Amino acid sequence: MEREIIVSVVMPVFNESRYIGPCVESLLQQDYPREQMEWIFVDGNSTDDTVARLEEYRKQYPDLIRIKNNPRKIVPYAMNIGIAAASGRYIVRLDAHADYREDYISKCVYYLDHIEADNVGGLAETKSRGFTGNTIAKMLSSRFGVGNSEFRTNGKSGYVDTVPFGAFRREVFSRYGGYDERLVRNQDNEMNYRIRKNGGKIYLADDIHLSYYCRDSVKGISDMALKNGMWNVITMKLCPGAMGLRHFIPMLFVLSIVVLGIGGIFFRPAWGLLFLELALYLALDLIFSVKLASSAKQLLLLICLFPIFHISYGIGSIKGIFKLFSKEYRGSDYAAPKI
Repeated sequence: MEREIIVSVVMPVFNESRYIGPCVESLLQQDYPREQMEWIFVDGNSTDDTVARLEEYRKQYPDLIRIKNNPRKIVPYAMNIGIAAASGRYIVRLDAHADYREDYISKCVYYLDHIEADNVGGLAETKSRGFTGNTIAKMLSSRFGVGNSEFRTNGKSGYVDTVPFGAFRREVFSRYGGYDERLVRNQDNEMNYRIRKNGGKIYLADDIHLSYYCRDSVKGISDMALKNGMWNVITMKLCPGAMGLRHFIPMLFVLSIVVLGIGGIFFRPAWGLLFLELALYLALDLIFSVKLASSAKQLLLLICLFPIFHISYGIGSIKGIFKLFSKEYRGSDYAAPKI
């Protein structure tokens, strides 16, 4: 007798050796019936032992786990490959840099069954490893660090503009199209914007929980901020409306420092405004750092991390503006493929 698949989990993976074991183990603890699920891992040509480890799990659970290849490597291609291969009524998009509470999938399905929503998600608790990583996690969980990102800062249940990863009704992708394959980053924001633009709804449930593992070094988080900042601008150009004002505040902050600093040469009161802006920023930096820190050492690191993160993000966005002049990112009549 052929089993009925209700939930198709789709997970893009690339060089996830450090994270794939705990991630899969958390999925094996899910209270949703395994016989009603399929897990589709889409690998972007990993160069570590990610696929070998997944193959070991597949041997143990051959009816549950499938492994697909993504020669284009980036996430939207992986998602579209996985969705096209999926047979479930619901598509649950997961990430290997996370683990999931045992009722994660069952609660996603519950809300999709009982709430008027095309996509449902929950709260992401940011975690990491080691002293620096744990300090970065605290920064990324604060409103001063990431603004009003509800799913990162313990938001309450309700309709929102986006959620992490997401659990979708299958017909979303045949009605609105799959993931935008031009976007190296921000594909979730764009997907959720397209759903809302076409009359759909995104729901955040505060009793759905996952733990997301962030970068664990200063270089790693600054590199991430640079790339995110750059792709925010590119996404704004390619997909107008997909990004909110909060995504560009770091760029405005960096530009204001540059403009006021240069402007002071010709109009000295500009330096006074620059001093006030930096004094306010440093005061907020100190207040939030004191609030978050659990030791003097962590306090010092947090005081440094906030400006490193914000300035890197802003510089990345400025870099993105220059990228827009290249042929690659000029406007086009692109439409996401319907799946």
